[in-house]
Amino acid sequence: MKPVLLIDFGSTYTKVTAVDVDAPRLLGTANSYTTVQTDVNDGLADALKQLERKTGKLDFVARYACSSAAGGLRMLASGLVPELTAEAAKTASLGAGAKVLKTYAFQLNEDDAEEIKAIDPDIFLLCGGTDGGNTACIVHNAEVLHEIGGDYPIILAGNRNAARTCSRILEGREVHVTENVMPAFGTLNIEPTQQVIREVFLNRIVEAKGLSKASELISGIMMPTPSAVMAAIKLLAEGTETQKGIGDLVAVDVGGATTDVYSVAEGLPDDPRTALRGLPEPYIKRTVEGDIGMRYSIKGITEAAGLKKIAEIAGLSEERMQEIVEFFAAHTDRLPYDEETQRADEALASMAVRVAMTRHAGRLSEIFGLGGLQLIQTGKNLLNVDRFIVTGGSLIHTAHTGRIASYGFFDEEDPGSLKPRKCRVLVDRSYIIAAMGLLSQHDPEAALTILKEELIEDDRTE
Repeated sequence: MKPVLLIDFGSTYTKVTAVDVDAPRLLGTANSYTTVQTDVNDGLADALKQLERKTGKLDFVARYACSSAAGGLRMLASGLVPELTAEAAKTASLGAGAKVLKTYAFQLNEDDAEEIKAIDPDIFLLCGGTDGGNTACIVHNAEVLHEIGGDYPIILAGNRNAARTCSRILEGREVHVTENVMPAFGTLNIEPTQQVIREVFLNRIVEAKGLSKASELISGIMMPTPSAVMAAIKLLAEGTETQKGIGDLVAVDVGGATTDVYSVAEGLPDDPRTALRGLPEPYIKRTVEGDIGMRYSIKGITEAAGLKKIAEIAGLSEERMQEIVEFFAAHTDRLPYDEETQRADEALASMAVRVAMTRHAGRLSEIFGLGGLQLIQTGKNLLNVDRFIVTGGSLIHTAHTGRIASYGFFDEEDPGSLKPRKCRVLVDRSYIIAAMGLLSQHDPEAALTILKEELIEDDRTE
């Protein structure tokens, strides 16, 4: 046996997973409060004690970890045109595991400056202009950031002709210069920026209380939890040189504060006559809905989906549904405590999935022009994706996972949405996706084998 320990320092819980990479198989999982307010090692020690009670004492040959224990990487980004460089900046940030709080376009004004100063992000991504194009906007924004001050790092990923000028303006700040996220019109180049974001992560998030000390126990470099999840999703879809993946897929992680959606698919139109509009979509895409979550962002679900619809799904009156929402908003650590609150929780999770998937998927619209009817696609076409992975406490700790997940499928009431038509639902019952993403960096064969074994199919969509 070759046991490996995988650790996820979450904002609320520290989750530990033990696997045998020889077999390969899952040995056990456990979790405990992260205790980031004091020392994350306290939460880790408690989780390890729980794990040992399940697995017995193990002599781990390696320990790997991911983290979002300081609340994740809080990022702001600015670009030139909202639909182009600003959107490219957001795509690069999300793909690297960051939480983008806001994206600015055009020149930053006084109100923007005050907002940035108040937010005090972990990183600011400064973009704007294609190579050889507009330099005035990014130079102006560098000057604004210089005036604001602050000790957060700034990543310069805009017009290469302005890079040195911006660096001089920001002298004295921590500045990372990398390649333009959009070197030419409509061309994305996000991987260099993502790599820099991950490097900054290592220097920033590991400074959270106790994580520097905890990192001494780890056999390698920490990575952001969303990056670990993305690595697992990619591995599951594509496979390895010797083991097939399962093909195109969508994954939804419904959390207490946010709902993350991942898709692995080209997402091109079904009909060759359909015209694509907007930036090209990344093959592996992540979106984060910061206003959609089961506790901290519970009111965002009701605002986006409507209290009436949620109450209808739960079989409750609107008044009772509102009472339950208010209770969970005030008691973010509470789980459903009876049959009524369980129905309410499942209805909220259903709408979290629907809203997040609708925002993630592309749209098809019809336009009548001189040449007659035209079809326009914006975003990703996920109609033909047939695997739907779900994780997050509200989806894995219920007997109705498949039914909740089905709210993320194509809906005749919204025919323009390009959500999947029909999918096989695979459930992360043991909460191991992030752990397998970690393991995939060192032993992808073992990680893929365990993923295929542990993701349980749930076909109860009715």
